[in-house]
Amino acid sequence: MTIRPAKIVGYIAVIIIAIFSIFPFVWMISTSLKPDAQLSASPPVWIPHPFVWKNWLNAVRDIPFPHYLWNTFYITGLSTLGAMLVNPMVAYSLARIQWFGQKWLFGLTIAVMMLPATVTMIPLYVEWTKVGLVGTPWPLILGNFLGSPFMIFLLRQFYLGLPTDLEDAGRIDGLSEYGIFFRIMLPLSMPGVLTVGLFQFMASWGDFMGPLIYLNKNSQYTISIGMQQFQTQHTVMMQELMVVALLTTIPIIAIYFFVQKRFIEGITFSGIKG
Repeated sequence: MTIRPAKIVGYIAVIIIAIFSIFPFVWMISTSLKPDAQLSASPPVWIPHPFVWKNWLNAVRDIPFPHYLWNTFYITGLSTLGAMLVNPMVAYSLARIQWFGQKWLFGLTIAVMMLPATVTMIPLYVEWTKVGLVGTPWPLILGNFLGSPFMIFLLRQFYLGLPTDLEDAGRIDGLSEYGIFFRIMLPLSMPGVLTVGLFQFMASWGDFMGPLIYLNKNSQYTISIGMQQFQTQHTVMMQELMVVALLTTIPIIAIYFFVQKRFIEGITFSGIKG
């Protein structure tokens, strides 16, 4: 079997992109294991000699990483749960249930998507201040239980692609709208729901501005804001920063590989299988 030149060019392009994509990760691993003398060596040292494994122990000892990690998991986990619970229900109501003002509300949702985050930053801060939640992680969590315009729009397209025969069959079997949603529609849209969950997890995990605005105690800091504050108050070795960067990146990579198949299905989902 012969391989067409176009495919060969495509493979080469993919390999080159993969090399450039993995380059920062390899450099972080290399730097995390280097002795001090090799950090600024010219030409750069790619393979440390010797491997300084104590850099990893020092990073965990000197930086309160486990505490920051727990706070990040706590906020990210609840935020992702909220996004996966609320957005599908709102999207389903806008896609498959007819009610007064439905189209107007959907149009308003699309309009909100066009607002930059900086426009709503101050009004949201004022609102959370009035309810007394500034200085706690709840503003970073509860907002995701109120829905996201982008995620609602994304999931709405999924539900529009599902055949109406599924709803009719559920009603014939005596299911209510809640039953149709939770027992039929939600399982069929799970690729999209997992895609939404992945987007929210990545956004919350790497969020810097949110914790910077709403958290004011070291005991509440997430990894992103905790590392920034630590760098301003201490002289931190580059190796330790690379260790923390690696440990911060690993959960994102692991979750992506875990839901990779569903994520791809979510991008190409049509609602009809088989």
